[in-house]
Amino acid sequence: MFEIKKAFSSFSVNDLKRAKEFYGGTLGLVVKEGPEGLELHLPGANMIFIYPKENHVPATFTVLNFPVSNVNEAVDELSKRGARFEIYKEGELRTDEKGIFRGEGPTIAWFKDPAGNFLSVIEE
Repeated sequence: MFEIKKAFSSFSVNDLKRAKEFYGGTLGLVVKEGPEGLELHLPGANMIFIYPKENHVPATFTVLNFPVSNVNEAVDELSKRGARFEIYKEGELRTDEKGIFRGEGPTIAWFKDPAGNFLSVIEE
């Protein structure tokens, strides 16, 4: 019988040390290092597993979204901590000078981890 008791997501990076510094330091998440990779412990007892991959290719989609009450404030705070937000001047998802999309749909801003994976802050 297949019975789901819990689940977690995972993605790869090319440098565990840099990932640990970024997720633990820049983002302030609880990070536990194990023999096979990193566990990101998120609020609500959720966990993401990050594993090293020598031939890592960054995801072309958002791998992790952080819901926030105010995207402007989150972008300002994370920028001070060293995060760089993506700025899109063309296409449907044009952002402002801070990297915030304010179109149809949620207010959102994308940034990358050191391995090039896309993350976002998204307004609830």
